[in-house]
Amino acid sequence: MRHLVSALLLCLLGVGVSAKTELVPAPQSIVWGSGTYTLSQQPTVAYASAALQPAANYLQNCLLRYASTNAEVKGGKQGDILLTLKKGLSKGGYQLTITASGIEIAGAEYDGVLAGIASLNQMLLQDGRQLETVTIKDAPRFGWRGFHLDSSRHFWSVDEVKEVIDLMGLYKLNRFHWHLTDDQGWRIEIKKYPLLTEKGAWRIYNNQDTACFKQAAKEDNPDMLVPKNKTRVENGDTLYGGYYTQDDIRDIVAYAKQRSIEIIPEIDMPGHFLSAIENYDGLSCFETIGWGTYFTTPLCPGKDKVLAFCKDIWQEVFRLFPYEYVHVGGDEVRKDTWKECPDCQKRIKDLGLQNEEELQSWFIHQMEAFINKNGRKMVGWDEILEGGLSKTATVTWWRTWHPDAPAQVTAQGNDVIYCPGSPMYLSTSEEKTSMRSIYEYDVQPASMNARQKQHVVGVQGNLWCEYIPTRERMLFQYFPRILALSELAWTQPAQKDYDQFYARLPQQFSMLHKLNVPFRTPSLDGVYRVNAFTKTGTMQVTCADPQAVVRYTTDGSFPNATSKVYTGDVTFDETTHVILRTFSPQGKAGEMLETDFVKQGLLEPVKADASQLTPGLNAAWHEYPEFKCADIHKYPFNGNYPVDDVVIPEGVSGHIGLIITGYLNVPEDGIYTFALMSDDGSWLKIDGNMVVDNDRPQSPHEEVCQQALKAGLHKLEVRYFDSNGGMLRLWVFDKDGKRMAPASIYLR
Repeated sequence: MRHLVSALLLCLLGVGVSAKTELVPAPQSIVWGSGTYTLSQQPTVAYASAALQPAANYLQNCLLRYASTNAEVKGGKQGDILLTLKKGLSKGGYQLTITASGIEIAGAEYDGVLAGIASLNQMLLQDGRQLETVTIKDAPRFGWRGFHLDSSRHFWSVDEVKEVIDLMGLYKLNRFHWHLTDDQGWRIEIKKYPLLTEKGAWRIYNNQDTACFKQAAKEDNPDMLVPKNKTRVENGDTLYGGYYTQDDIRDIVAYAKQRSIEIIPEIDMPGHFLSAIENYDGLSCFETIGWGTYFTTPLCPGKDKVLAFCKDIWQEVFRLFPYEYVHVGGDEVRKDTWKECPDCQKRIKDLGLQNEEELQSWFIHQMEAFINKNGRKMVGWDEILEGGLSKTATVTWWRTWHPDAPAQVTAQGNDVIYCPGSPMYLSTSEEKTSMRSIYEYDVQPASMNARQKQHVVGVQGNLWCEYIPTRERMLFQYFPRILALSELAWTQPAQKDYDQFYARLPQQFSMLHKLNVPFRTPSLDGVYRVNAFTKTGTMQVTCADPQAVVRYTTDGSFPNATSKVYTGDVTFDETTHVILRTFSPQGKAGEMLETDFVKQGLLEPVKADASQLTPGLNAAWHEYPEFKCADIHKYPFNGNYPVDDVVIPEGVSGHIGLIITGYLNVPEDGIYTFALMSDDGSWLKIDGNMVVDNDRPQSPHEEVCQQALKAGLHKLEVRYFDSNGGMLRLWVFDKDGKRMAPASIYLR
């Protein structure tokens, strides 16, 4: 409800809650003056140290782009804008001072100066050349503030990658994790093995491409169409793909370095390697290769030539990326071929290994030793824990169903980067709760001791691009969630407040509009999936982006540029299906929201005696490996668990099928609201009537529906399934929109 209040305030004000510049991420200290400074159209940018000349050149480019000025760059300490190094500032920190006579950006080192430039860039985009006088003192919470991009599943041009890097810089993100190889495409030129890109970078449309085409038609969304400029015709077949030459890589690396962004190249192995295995003989255990149930044929760690092949690739990668870290992947390895492979079994026997998990660990350790020998450090997905973790590896934790992994990694004295699939996989659909879930994520929980917390080096938002074929869709998935992640990564917890952050977003949206960056307008507030009414229903919609235009239809058609514009309350006296859609100021169609206004009678209570019932609910756990709520009761029963709320009971794990039953004690007649969130599927029935249908395999998703209820007891049933340790939550709101305490409403 607080989120809705914030949205209403923003809509009434039309802009953020302050007339001042609204920075994201929020700085440690910002003191506004009483005057202004107007930047001329031909300002001078001075750099007090030769080490800052690249930063001055970068700022010159930013001033042209963001403020339409033609700046001159010169050495020394005299200029309209002075870049300087200053002792006493925190690592990565800066001090930005704007007075009536000029601008000074000081940093302890190059990184800090670039962070100060990022704040100035946001001011220029929001306020133009007339800037408020201000002093900002700031420093980052974490050194690793990551932005991950998958270039394998769908390919991004050099210019598209550079746009990503520019946007990272604008929001003080400094680690670009670049996923360059996978089963669907090899994107980096390796001169010793030219077939990797000659053949491995191109494919006939696969099932992920065709899924994109279907989604484009289903959602009236051209951003889901594979770009024709990334296809070619060969022997009558249309091939999709592309790759980066080594010169392209050097160009992008230099571009990122000027912006103080380190690139972490990922060459995923020993799994996710099919684009190489298909083009060079002898890399797999057997000649037959391809997809298994979930994953592809992996490399064969039993063959010495495989290790040599991988080391050859790394040698060329090292020469292209002059940074501290490289990423070896190590995730989702299909090991059934290893169990049958004579070479792998011989390796296991010769080395005295216990199983295939230890064989994978041995392979990873071999790669790490080679990586370390070449002056680099290795990062891997959290699967590298299995079979034993070396003392020097850094782990990117993504598997939320292994929640103990960060504690295990840090207890061993290794560094960990948080990028849990929920909520930091930005390739999943954005929900109303997504930004808050990222913003408030606890990456240094109280259960960690002080030494362990020091090994939490940062956070990262991951974008996997199986179903993201265009630059427009890619940026739509990143924004605005990446803004919440940037503040999580930069701003100290004591200075964070989600509602205040949300109130700053309109000015950020205005910036993104100016930069022609497509973004997902946060979900429209004021309507639910089902909106119940007994006589008349009123649609009251608010939008967090004051510049967006909301259009709607009631005939089942997709809203377009000629559909009705929502300008105020719309009243219904019959059940009506409404489709709402936001449009950018430039007229670009955004996401659609379907909602039903349903005319209902008050549902009669059941005959039951509350005095004979006890507080709480009963959760029946069934061993359920399937994906449909209706069938849970058909599978083996593991036991009943009394619960105080709609939750996954403690001790329930693995293949989960829950049937939670009891009574809902309704205090008075009215319209009640039910917000059911789950990962994976769930439903809510009241008195046998489906109220919330959330029944499908999915990432965390909240479905909110209303039901008209008479006072009294109503039979409640929640069903839920999951196979990877997910989440389940039901919130109930009374007729006045106040959340009801579970202890006051649930009886069994």
